[in-house]
Amino acid sequence: MTRRPPTDPPPSEVNLPASLRTSSFSTRTLATDQQVLAWRRRVGHAVDVPPTRAQLSDGFGASIELFAAGDSIFTDVRTDAMVLERPVARVSTDARRDFAFHLYLEGETGEVTGMSKKRSAPGSVQGIVAFDLNQPFRVERPACRVLTLFVPRPVVEAGLPDSESLHGRIIPFDTPLAQVALEHAVATRQRVPTLGAQKADEAFRLAAQLLLAAFRQDSSLTGAGRAALQAAVLERVRRFVDANLHQAELTPSLVVDALQLKRATIYRWFEHEGGLGAYIRHRRLREAADELVRFPQLKVTEIAYGLGFKSASDFTRAFRRAFDISPQDMRVRALEMQRTALTEWSTVGGPGGYGAVTGARQPFGEQVKRAER
Repeated sequence: MTRRPPTDPPPSEVNLPASLRTSSFSTRTLATDQQVLAWRRRVGHAVDVPPTRAQLSDGFGASIELFAAGDSIFTDVRTDAMVLERPVARVSTDARRDFAFHLYLEGETGEVTGMSKKRSAPGSVQGIVAFDLNQPFRVERPACRVLTLFVPRPVVEAGLPDSESLHGRIIPFDTPLAQVALEHAVATRQRVPTLGAQKADEAFRLAAQLLLAAFRQDSSLTGAGRAALQAAVLERVRRFVDANLHQAELTPSLVVDALQLKRATIYRWFEHEGGLGAYIRHRRLREAADELVRFPQLKVTEIAYGLGFKSASDFTRAFRRAFDISPQDMRVRALEMQRTALTEWSTVGGPGGYGAVTGARQPFGEQVKRAER
């Protein structure tokens, strides 16, 4: 006989940096005949999931990771095929009036009904669909993975005067602005568990502006749309640089060509960093500072060559100019600091002692980072 839980297990709550609110939930640990019902209750505050006989008898796989900061909510959801409804009765009885942007990483948007649509509107595609929670809708969608950003209504109305016309609109990922919005959303999902509330809120706000720009389909961006696009492209460049610091061929030309960006525009945007070439060198020096401490068994020359410097002398000069200390002296000082911290830690008494209060055990590379901020 199948054992039924008396109530649904609560979503697991996790405290992340600086009050970033998050929760997670999965149906996988529940009895088969309880899975779709548990999911229905989990999302029932906003939408309904009418269960089918097959879902009740065979089970229903679904999971959600939720992150909230500021006025925005960002979720990563995986589900089996299902029907999702927000009937007019629900709209009339709850207070949800924000907009939900669904980005389909796996699977397609499915059959979206409940609103008037243009004949030219795309059918089920891998793309983005927008829903106004002040209006009813129904979605029959296949198994999928969806990133969803819930955006406050005032933000959408400020970016799109005719915001109600967004409801049910779908744009495929093959449009340039939709692709930028997708890349930013995916990068945000990868990074958000390590972000504090402020940084997460900034990432969510930027995502909202990129999504609005994509739905405006306006190539001549102005104001917030232009700023959002610039910020997203700069972040994309920085991610590419960080992922390729150990590639000797990493140059400004390689970055521009690999990301298919306009050379003059990117160079202009990095002028405040001293140019894209200077930014790449600075990131390599920062990485070298960390590696000198993290890998004490490696020679300084090995670290230098591994990060694309042509000679040890070139690396040493650049490192001294950046941090006012030679790589060798920094490594010696860092090791001394670590030994001192370990001694104080054991002498004063571990987590409640001096080392825990001062943070003296942090690598010198981290102290270099803090000094720069």
